[in-house]
Amino acid sequence: MPTFTYMTRCDGCGQCVDICPSDIMHIDPVYRRSYNIEPNFCWECYSCVKACPQHAIDVRGYADFAPLGHSVRVLREEASGTISWKIRYRDGREKAFSFPIRTTPWGSIKPPFEYAAPDAAALNSPLLAHEPEMLKVDTLPTLRTAAEPA
Repeated sequence: MPTFTYMTRCDGCGQCVDICPSDIMHIDPVYRRSYNIEPNFCWECYSCVKACPQHAIDVRGYADFAPLGHSVRVLREEASGTISWKIRYRDGREKAFSFPIRTTPWGSIKPPFEYAAPDAAALNSPLLAHEPEMLKVDTLPTLRTAAEPA
């Protein structure tokens, strides 16, 4: 569900612009309000929704679960550590979804220069940098082939 901004709620603080990983949230130079320049490129991470102190950013629901004429309202509740969606259908029915906010505190993630540089042999590995130790597991799970017994 790509994001959009309610211009009347947005104060142009730019927190959504700073946190957007796909760099699609921008501040309009004339109106000083945020907007999503390319909804099709939205990763649907909702970082902007979680970061907006004015609750000015909402999402557009997909037609498979929120048909034409619906509205989706996102609520960020920091006190309870949840983010929730409420969908209101044209006939008045409402559905509510609630999920924990699984973000880390600002500044708690180590910057790249604090990690040891990978060795040249790691370039041929299918693993990402610092896997599996940063995932806090001994080994990553693997898929069995059809020839391997269960």
